Order: sequence, then structure tokens, then C-alpha cells
Amino acid sequence: MSTAAGPAGDLPAEVALPAGVPPAVPATADEHICVDFPRDEAGADAGEDGSGDDEQRRDRRRSLLGGQLQSNATSQVALVGTDFCPIESLDYELIENDVFKQDWRAQGRGHILRYLALKWALCFLVGALTAAAAFVANLGVENVAGAKFVVTSNRMFARRFESAFLVFLFSNLLLTMFATVLTVYVAPAAAGSGIPEVKAYLNGVDAPNVFCFKTLVVKVVGCIAAVSSSLHVGKAGPLVHTGACIASILGQGGSRKYRMTCKWLRHFKNDRDRRDLVTCGAGAGIAGAFRAPVAGVLFALETVSSRWRSALLWRAFFTTAVVAVVLRALIDICKRGRCGLFGKGGLIMFDVTSGYVNYHVIDLPPVITLAVFGGVLGSLYNFFLDKVLRLYNIINEKGRTYRLLLAATVSICTSCCLFGLPWLAACKPCPADSREACPSIGRSGNFKKFQCPMHNYNDLASLFFNTNDDTIRNLYSNGTDHEFHITSILVFFIASYFLGIFSYGLALPSGLFVPVILTGAAYGRLVGMLIGSQSTLDHGLFAVLGSAALLGGSMRMTVSVCVVILELTNNLLMLPLVMLVLIISKTVADAFNANVYDLLVKLKGFPFLEGHAEPYMRQLSVTDVVTGPLQTFSGIEKVGRIVDILKATGHNGFPVVDEPPFSDTPLLYGLVLRSHLLVLLRKKEFLNSCTSSASDASKHFSPDDFAKRGSGKHDRIEDIELTAEELEMFVDLHPFTNTSPYTVVETMSLAKALILFREVGLRHLLVLPKTSKRAPVVGILTRHDFMPEHVLGLHPYLFKSRWKKVRFGKTAFSNFF
Repeated sequence: MSTAAGPAGDLPAEVALPAGVPPAVPATADEHICVDFPRDEAGADAGEDGSGDDEQRRDRRRSLLGGQLQSNATSQVALVGTDFCPIESLDYELIENDVFKQDWRAQGRGHILRYLALKWALCFLVGALTAAAAFVANLGVENVAGAKFVVTSNRMFARRFESAFLVFLFSNLLLTMFATVLTVYVAPAAAGSGIPEVKAYLNGVDAPNVFCFKTLVVKVVGCIAAVSSSLHVGKAGPLVHTGACIASILGQGGSRKYRMTCKWLRHFKNDRDRRDLVTCGAGAGIAGAFRAPVAGVLFALETVSSRWRSALLWRAFFTTAVVAVVLRALIDICKRGRCGLFGKGGLIMFDVTSGYVNYHVIDLPPVITLAVFGGVLGSLYNFFLDKVLRLYNIINEKGRTYRLLLAATVSICTSCCLFGLPWLAACKPCPADSREACPSIGRSGNFKKFQCPMHNYNDLASLFFNTNDDTIRNLYSNGTDHEFHITSILVFFIASYFLGIFSYGLALPSGLFVPVILTGAAYGRLVGMLIGSQSTLDHGLFAVLGSAALLGGSMRMTVSVCVVILELTNNLLMLPLVMLVLIISKTVADAFNANVYDLLVKLKGFPFLEGHAEPYMRQLSVTDVVTGPLQTFSGIEKVGRIVDILKATGHNGFPVVDEPPFSDTPLLYGLVLRSHLLVLLRKKEFLNSCTSSASDASKHFSPDDFAKRGSGKHDRIEDIELTAEELEMFVDLHPFTNTSPYTVVETMSLAKALILFREVGLRHLLVLPKTSKRAPVVGILTRHDFMPEHVLGLHPYLFKSRWKKVRFGKTAFSNFF
């Protein structure tokens, strides 16, 4: 028995080279597959010489675009940003071989202290730099969007309506195209929110350029342009990706490509330490977006992280605390009037509904009604978003020109809606007790004059002609029950609901968090106006609860969203109502479909390992999912054979088996990684004969030689040049082989193996025979072997017993729509 082709570059070493067949060199990736990831690292999926790789990648892309589950589709390709890219798994297992053991024995107390100090220092740097990025993003959006709205309002005040529309339209189009061009031509991985990519990475899936320096720059600059362009997108998701990028770059010692490296940072040599740092960076992103440090920690725990430890909790909390302190210092500078329009509003400074909140039993029925319908609307939001994204993927697949045209079309339609819909609203007289000037002329404000006469304002224009942050602040504010007409709120809710769906998925940095909060605030206001007469609650409080309801219905986050709402509004008295709304809305929405981030991860094609095993997996043993002949190396192997196998396959783990005369019987010595073999070939420390090396390997190699490179960066076997004489020599693999890989017996159930694989964070899991009379290893389990499409493709009779949640998805959604 043997192993199946693994996902994303984890294809175990099982492919035998047919006699007389020369090693196959992988072909160049086609136009729409990222070429940054070496093809030999992604490996072949089924063909013995890798010749079926291109066709299976096309099958995978077709399955992702069409939304069909293809049983034999490879797990090696996923949609990263806007491009289909080869992916591979990360290895969170610590390697134990002679070289690393010698290094550990040489480490003293001072080394351990430096290691711990560096962890905390990097957490501090991640927090400080993420806070700076969040500040720059808010500063840019407030000033760019604010200047645009001021110029448009001034022309409206002068009754130059056509000129105002053209300024509004072309400024939005220019900003949108700038963000799109930057993303499409510089860093396609920066498109979208980045949260699905971060979530997949923390689950153990790596992709090229997800955390590189150019992705970081494009993410920040593109986010400012996209949010300022009046598209219904947010900056919370991009800031999560930004924090993860900063953490990853620091964890790998900087960027050599841009000559931004520091030797003292190059200490994290494994995926485990970098995973922890990226987790802290993701939490710091949420903390920077909402100035909510506790919510940032809970978001990382509840949403993106697949593994959590108490030590990581403490470091994540420290990181988000640094974010809060740095942001407070930067905001104090802006309050002195040194940051232009910044400081007049924004999520980063919410302090609304901070008065005393008094509610009674009579308020519960309206709140429960709001929560129930919020869950339904949230699940519908996910349903429509899934359909729109599948359509966008088909358009984006056609090439860069189509991506630009799609972004331009959505931008023009959005501008027309935002400028045209306020003409439907009637003018309202300015409130006598207004806390700010009404109407707002020549500056940012919440009372837009638009086409109205003096001392009047257009309530719908006040919602559309503001940044998302200012609009949310206006909807959340208490004592504003009479500032908006019910028809204006209804129009704004419908427009915001669908503009948020159609704006996400473009080839530019964009988030979902803020648009959902904004749409939920309008929904809450609408419910408050419709049934608020039966309640004592303020309409602003209904807006806050509406945001919680839609967030719970779409994203299904409970604890972290609850803390976000509380930290945004600075009002702990709302806790019981927010908890009630979140619990009800999430429960209702779970009956229809999955949360939005799980849908995005699945839509992008990431081989994500769930935290549970489906019941049908208990009917299978691990040998039921491994296929093909197993390829192994001897403890002392010929260089030419190693080169041939590395060129012909893309597998990243090879069992090392000792045979006579080095052992009495065939014996599994351990597992050697592809990356380590490439180091051995590059260093050329070979033996002239097939005998054990008498020299100490640590004298010729150091642990730094085998240190993990940055995310998505790999050596290639084609780049190593060897002479014919060197190919006939031998290499001793014993000092470089992991002598304690995780193993399971062949009779173990697939469900039990999945839990072990996921919880430990493995890349390879060796399958051993039940009896000693057989070969010492019968196969290798990789991430691909646990994917439902692979398992059900091998055993289609289990499809009917596939575990499903109790949902009404097919009946209520698919059949109806």
C-alpha cells in the first residue's frame, strides 16, 4: 500500500520511476497560474511522471469556477487574491535529526533567553507597525474621501449639479482604477480582504506572495484608494492581512529582495514560530481597525486560528495592547489639528451611545424580531455573495483587461447610485438642537445640503456622501430619532446591502466587516422605526443591535463581535442585548449556510482541515485512502537517484529505510524532507563509496543551512548543477533524517488520524504495517488524503452518508431562487 498524492506540494514519495523513462522536468505554468511557486514544489497528482499535472490543475480551476465538487480534483491549486496559484502545506512538526540535536545541545541559557526576548520584541514590533499602518489607512481615507466630498458638495452648493456629478464619478473611477491596476499588475495576492488566505495559512496551507513585501505595500495603498472611492468595502479585512504580512516579514528576517534584512531577526527557523507571530499580527489588524485590543485577540482565537495555546494568548494580548497604546498616541497628535480632515469621524474613534442605557422586558420582542430577521438577512447575504463571486471569478479568469473593466463598471454603477438616489429624498429642516453646523458646507459633516435650500439638509445624501465610518457613527448616535425619514433608511439599506455584495470580489483590496456593520446599522434603524413604538430603546441603539444581528448572521462570530461592538460604543450596559442578538442571529443563520469566511475558503479552493471528522471517515481505515507505489530512499543513497526522483516528482517527504548490510532487516529510519535534500545536493558533501560517513555532519552543515525560507520561497532542483562524476557518488542521509516522525498503524480509522494530523499540525503522517513481515512503511498520509473530494472519489458509496448540518439551504435558497 502507499500514499495518495498530497495537496499543495505535500505529495509523498510514492511515485516509482518506470524503467527506461527519463526524469520529467515540470513544464512552465500557464498564463493564469502563478509562476512564483516552483512547479516541482507543487508536484504531480496522479501521473507517474507528472505529465497529468497541467490537466488536473485545469480540472481544479474549472471545478472552482463552476462550483462543482470533482472527486479527483487536485488540492494543489487555489485562488489566491485574483490568480490561481499552486499551494503547499506547512510543517509545524519540529524536525529531530543529528544536526538539529547537536545544535540544541550546544545552546546555553543565554541562547534561550535571547530567543524568548526576540519573541516579545517581535510582538512589540508587529503591534507598533500594524498600528502605524492602521493609522495611515484611516488618515488616508479620511483626507482623500473627505476632500472628494468637500469638492463635490461645494459644486452642489453652487448649483452646478452636472459638474458635481462628473467630479464625483471620475474621482471615484480614478481611485478605483488606481487600486485595481496596482493590484492586478503588482500584487494580485493583495486582492480581497486577505482573511481567507490568513485563515488557510494558520490551518497549514502556504501560497506564494501572500505575505511578501510588495503585497503589504499594495494592501495598504490599495485599501486607501478603494475605500476612498465610495465602493462599499471596508479596511478591517485588509488590516488583518496587513498585520499578518508584517508579522511574516519580521519572522523571516525581513525581505532580501528589497534589501531590507536584519540578522538579529533571522531566528525563527520553523513554521511553528512564524505561525504564532502571524496569529498575533492578525489580531493586531482587528485591534488597529477598531481600536479594540480585546476583540483583536478574540478574533484571532475565534475566526482565523486553527491552533491555540495559553502562551500564544498572552503574546497576542500584548501585541494588541501595543496597538491600542500606539494608536492613542497618534490620535492625540491628530486631535491638535495636524492631520487634515482626520479626526472628524471614523471607526477608530467611535464613542457613541455612551449614555445610560435603560431597557425592560417589553423591549425583548422587538430585539428578538430584529435578531431573527438579521440571521435570515445575513445568510441571504452569504448566499448572494457566493453567487456573485463565482461570476466574478469567471470574468477575472479571462485576463487582466476584464478585471479592469469589471472594476470600472462597478465603480461607475456605484457612483450613479450614490449620486442619483438622494434626489428621491425630500429635504428636511435642520434640527434646532444640532450639535454641529447644519448644513455641512465646505467641510465634512453629517448634514449634507445636496440640492436643498439653506437651513435644510438631505438625509439620504447625508448617508451616501460620507465615508463608511462617518455614516456608521451617524446611525449609531443617540438622540437622532427624527433626523432620518423611514423611506430614506429603507432606500439606503437596500442600496448598501447589494452594493456591499457587488463591491467585494473586485481585483482590489477590500473588506467585508465594515460594509456589514454599515448595512446592519441601517437595518437596525429601519426596524427601530417600524416597531420602535413598542419599545423604549433609542433608534441609535437599534442600529447597534442591527449591526450585531447582521454580523452574527453573516460571519457567525459571537464573542469577538460582541467585544467589538462594546469597544466601539464604549457602553458595557449593552452587553446582555448584544449577546442575545448574536446568539439568536447565529443560530438562525446556521440553519441555512456556513459563515462567510468558510464559504470564501471553500470557494478559493484551499484544502482546509476542519476541526471535526465527518462520520463516514470512521468507516474507513487509513489504508483505504492511500494509493500508488511507495518510493523510498536508502540510508546511504546514490546522488543520481536522488536527483532523478526530485526532478520527476514534486513530493516533499521521503521515507528513509535501512536495509542490509546496514540493518538485519528492512527498518524505517525516519523521514527526510525535499528541502533538506536540496541543501545536501547544493553543498556537495558526497561520499565516494556506499559506506557510512565517519565525519561529524555538524562540522560541514549548520542549522541555518536548513532554516525555513520565507513564505512561498523554495529552491529548485533545476538550479543545482552536478557533474556526471558527482551523480555517481553517494550521500549519507542518516544525520539529516527526522528519526521520530509521527506514525500510525494501518488499521487506525481515518477520523482518528485526521484529528491527530490537524491538532499536531503535521505535513506527513507515516502509515506502518500491522505485522513485521511486511515492508516497514506502507504509505504516507498528507493533507490531500483527508479532503472530502479525494475520500469520496475513492469511495463514492459513502457520499449518501456524508455528514451534513441540519440546514434548509437547498429548500429555502437553491430551489426558491
